[in-house]
Amino acid sequence: MKVVALSILYAALALPVFVQAQLSGTVGPLTTRAAKAATKVCNILDYGGVASATTDNAAAITSAWAACLTGGEVYIPSGSYGLGTWITLTGGSAISINLEGTIYRTGTASGNMIYIEHTTDFEFYSANSNGAIQGYGYVFASAGTYGPRILRLYEVTDFSVHDFVLVDSPQYHLTLDTCTNGEVYNMVIRGGNEGGLDGVDVWGTNIWIHDVEVTNKDECVTVKSPASYIMVENIFCNWSGGCAIGSLGADTAIFNVGYNHIYSQNCNQMFMIKSNGGSGSVYNCAFNNFMGHTNAYTLDVNAYWTDETLAAGNGVEYYDLTFDHWHGTCADGETRAPIQVLCPSEVPCYDITIESFYIWTETGSEELYKCSNAYGSGPCLNAGSSYTTYTTTYTVTTASDYSYTTMAGELSSGLGITASIAIPTIPSSFFPSITPYSTLLG
Repeated sequence: MKVVALSILYAALALPVFVQAQLSGTVGPLTTRAAKAATKVCNILDYGGVASATTDNAAAITSAWAACLTGGEVYIPSGSYGLGTWITLTGGSAISINLEGTIYRTGTASGNMIYIEHTTDFEFYSANSNGAIQGYGYVFASAGTYGPRILRLYEVTDFSVHDFVLVDSPQYHLTLDTCTNGEVYNMVIRGGNEGGLDGVDVWGTNIWIHDVEVTNKDECVTVKSPASYIMVENIFCNWSGGCAIGSLGADTAIFNVGYNHIYSQNCNQMFMIKSNGGSGSVYNCAFNNFMGHTNAYTLDVNAYWTDETLAAGNGVEYYDLTFDHWHGTCADGETRAPIQVLCPSEVPCYDITIESFYIWTETGSEELYKCSNAYGSGPCLNAGSSYTTYTTTYTVTTASDYSYTTMAGELSSGLGITASIAIPTIPSSFFPSITPYSTLLG
């Protein structure tokens, strides 16, 4: 077990890690990869697997999992492996999956290609950092439909997912559903340029997501309700929808969430909190050190987001939210205000802090800040504690200190939805001048 500060690397030994920030305790597997492999190695080729991109290896993977269920490593060697039947891997402890090859979707059913549930002390990784799952989502997108999700974890505890690539999912790429004490890192997610192809969706408690690159046109790394003690940092939204919290509805329960060092280019937003009606609360969250350029929206808190069906309730209560050190540009700051904090009239936001906000428009010579029913400290926010309803629009005609550093590998356009997306390599950095917490295993 290891405790580290945010600014130093931890040894990549698959031991639990505690980040001194928004987390509540240690994250990651309880035993090392080496210990699992020393217990038993279940090579799928020994359970009927075939290194062929057109052969269904579902039965082999399922059998290997069953053989290692009480401790060991499911091993998928270098090579190509088809997956025509979706697999559900249930239970188990002190178990890992080492994906050194590439899994190719061949089936057409809906659901989840790989669904892992009720598992503890679990690790899904690639020892050579070359592992990948290719979803061939363009086949569905070309027909105007959606297909399966690639990878979903449900009620998994003390786990990590790292060092492999998810490509072209027919729907969401990675979902962490009601998970605890987890870590996701050193990954690339590449999806097509349309909605419904989320990168990472997470809800649960005590989860650290860091050093991840996402391309799509929907959620980059998004927290959903209920969630607490979630830390998201060193994220590269490389032509994506952008990071967010939401969508939120009735009985929202999100607190102690932190986003830090988020780089966004050509995204729908740098960050958005979205709801329409609803109830519950989002509080004690920090959104610091954002950088990027050419994003449509920038800081967008929208309690009237009409893309979401109106939920029962007077609105989600937002309070104790901090936005600090944002740098870069927006595409058109007069058309889409880089600061937009629109709170419910029945439940005004309060204790909102916006400081060191340096964003300038790429088009035109002025930009707008828009606030409604939002109280705290910062541009267009009202001070005081009366919390009455109001709406204001503030015009900005000059800005300073908005310079930004570009990232290597920035895409110049979204990825198409009519042809296969190439499998990328995992980069060496996910935010300018920030070293990833873990060295790539390969």
